[in-house]
Amino acid sequence: MWSFTRRHSVINVFQPSLGEEEAAAVAEVFATNWTGRGPRTKAFEAEFAEHIGARPEQVLFINSCTSGLFLAVDLLELGPDDEVVLPSVSFVAAANAVAAAGARPVFCDSDVRTLNPTADHIERALTERTKAVVVLHYGGYPGHIAEIARLCRRRGITLVEDAACSVSSTADGQACGTFGDISTWSFDSMKVLVTGDGGAFYARDPEVAHRARQLAYHGLEHASAFDAAKVSDRWWEPNVQGFGRRSIGNDVTAAIGSVQLRKLPDFVARRRAIAALYDRLLADAEGVRLPPPLPEGHTSSHYFYWVQLDAAVRGQVARDLLERGIFTTFRYPALHKVPAYRSEGTSLPGAEEAADRTLLLPLHQGLSDSEVHTVVDELRKSVERRSQALRIGG
Repeated sequence: MWSFTRRHSVINVFQPSLGEEEAAAVAEVFATNWTGRGPRTKAFEAEFAEHIGARPEQVLFINSCTSGLFLAVDLLELGPDDEVVLPSVSFVAAANAVAAAGARPVFCDSDVRTLNPTADHIERALTERTKAVVVLHYGGYPGHIAEIARLCRRRGITLVEDAACSVSSTADGQACGTFGDISTWSFDSMKVLVTGDGGAFYARDPEVAHRARQLAYHGLEHASAFDAAKVSDRWWEPNVQGFGRRSIGNDVTAAIGSVQLRKLPDFVARRRAIAALYDRLLADAEGVRLPPPLPEGHTSSHYFYWVQLDAAVRGQVARDLLERGIFTTFRYPALHKVPAYRSEGTSLPGAEEAADRTLLLPLHQGLSDSEVHTVVDELRKSVERRSQALRIGG
């Protein structure tokens, strides 16, 4: 009998929910003696496509969200003369994909409360060399995605959605990830829906989706010799259509994904309840600013729950909580400040303030109400103590 227990006594900021059903699904794959890309991968692609309101041929199961971003850059054929606008508050994978192609990442500001860019933030960063815009839905909050999509269409610029955080997020009934031309989701071990490593890729244009399938498996027209044998009597000769990588998913991780997708509504409902509990317990906490409420018509995957503190005490509070067995973090440090992308003279005040003040509290569907109360109690005590010391010392 399989046993799934928490490995540490620390209250984790992220934690997956895996159990007997996922183990049974993997065992079924092992029983077929085929663990590569196959029928379970195809089934998961169709299931995820239905989840986001797309067609199966528009969706590809891949080995990571990062691979999806690099795949998007390959499809855009970016080069040294091209610029890509993206928020400075985002994961480094998007900027790395752009820079690796020889193109220039251009960072825009974000709203200090939502940590998402507005259409105005993006428009101010556009130039004649802008070939694409990449946006992240911070913590699962959709942000101004509809307005940003309209801006990109009006300007003839490709919109790429880094939907890593927003597997169940919607804006006015439309799934995040389907507003843009290309999108990619993350299913890594810290996300809401977990396959271990993995992700999904979406292209609005079926021709682009077909091209993505080729590039995700070395540029081959057919991903397997069995498929090639149906159309050629020399199936062992590769029909390479372009330069690609190996970014495909497999039946082991896809089988886990199918189970997780069935559980996803319950996962998100629990996360929503935890976020609401934090809101209620911290509503009157002095020195603690809560995330803004979702706009009407928006839903979130509730991947992050963040608070904002005085920048002078944020790090001390995080250390206090860690010493009390509560792990917190901040994602994502402003990219225009990290060594690889540091740009002297660039000022993005919203991103910089958010990066100095924001702290992510534990949020995952395995979190109990009593653990939430513990986090809140320890946070309140630490903020009060550190703020008082700052007043006395300052």
